[in-house]
Amino acid sequence: MEAVVTCRELYKIYTMGGQEVRALDGVSFDIHEGEFISIMGPSGSGKSTLMNMIGALDVPTTGSLRIAGEDIATMTPDDLASLRNRTVGFVFQQFNLLRRTTALDNVKLPLLYRDGSLDEAKIRAIEALRRVGLEDRMDHHPSQLSGGQQQRVAIARALVNNPKIILADEPTGALDSQTSEDIMQLFSELNDHGVTIIVVTHEQEVADLTRRILRLRDGHIIADEREDLVA
Repeated sequence: MEAVVTCRELYKIYTMGGQEVRALDGVSFDIHEGEFISIMGPSGSGKSTLMNMIGALDVPTTGSLRIAGEDIATMTPDDLASLRNRTVGFVFQQFNLLRRTTALDNVKLPLLYRDGSLDEAKIRAIEALRRVGLEDRMDHHPSQLSGGQQQRVAIARALVNNPKIILADEPTGALDSQTSEDIMQLFSELNDHGVTIIVVTHEQEVADLTRRILRLRDGHIIADEREDLVA
């Protein structure tokens, strides 16, 4: 399988109050196409910094990070924005849906930044909603949907560009336990169809539903657990 994320000796260093803080301290790992992986760690472990880099929202201080074969270290902000739009679909804890906009139009939003007809965008958005089981809610606004349904709309929006990676930041954090399980089951089903999914979480119950767990502490990877070892 081809690596969609390749990290080699990745460092992210900040200066705070005259002191050097190493948010990432020599991190190296690969994530391959079709993986379903969680990134775990306590506050200050570096997981949010790593998520921002995988999402092409930030660049390393030193080291190499390739996303779908492209090294982000030398990219301009416009290049990073283009890579994000083409390669990464984001799912957030608070859904980040436009409140006065229908589910269909929320899902269409990423397509407005790419070439293509409005008719094609509508077709693709309907298909993305079908994949998450919400084709019968496409005309509903977020206020008319449950939390789980809103997160499904957010997942459909992440899928609509056919990204290489779905990057989910605490995707169950605003949901009850049963709805969280339902959302993780949806991710598992999408992964079964070949979608690469990276979940950033602090919840062990969520991480246990993925097939690989990458654990961070103090900017270091302290464990890389595969499904056969986690089970």
